[in-house]
Amino acid sequence: MMAFTRNFRGKRREEVDPGRVPPGQYVTPGFPVLSAGPTPKVVADDWTFTVRDAAKRPVTWTWDALRALPAESITVDIHCVTKWSKLDTTWTGVSLDTMLDSVETRAGYAVAFSEGGYTTNLPLADLTGGKAWLVHEFGGAPLEPEHGGPVRLLVPHLYFWKSAKWVRGLDLREQDVPGFWERYGYHNYGDPWREQRYAGD
Repeated sequence: MMAFTRNFRGKRREEVDPGRVPPGQYVTPGFPVLSAGPTPKVVADDWTFTVRDAAKRPVTWTWDALRALPAESITVDIHCVTKWSKLDTTWTGVSLDTMLDSVETRAGYAVAFSEGGYTTNLPLADLTGGKAWLVHEFGGAPLEPEHGGPVRLLVPHLYFWKSAKWVRGLDLREQDVPGFWERYGYHNYGDPWREQRYAGD
């Protein structure tokens, strides 16, 4: 069950370019916290990220290994399926292109898995080509646990449930497999500009 916690401030009107706000969304200056369960306690020094492919040996990065990779600062708009959008969010993290560059695979899909058992599925093409990152800072500060710290997935061109909090790895697959919310009726892809909130949209 989705949990609604602090910083959820409800609908606010902002003077923004309507071309930046997908249909059915409103802009909020806050950063609402919505999770599929309680916030797990993940210690950065114990965090690992593993890419698993049935045909290959898993590849794992530790916290120190992630921090040793080239980091990028990213400024993007994010859009939640519950209809809030937050513009010009700033993050620091490592491109999935960098992570997956060392992984050979024939897979076309991925299931991101997180601490606590949350999963979400994406085409692998939506995680590469400069479209996705593993982020560990928000607004210039370490990512707070309630927002997915120490590390979350950031896939800003899709609804934000695809940007898995507390992410711990990717299962690479040749066939698409629905994740947590997708099994409960959320749209399999989740494009906010096509308002793909639920299956059949």
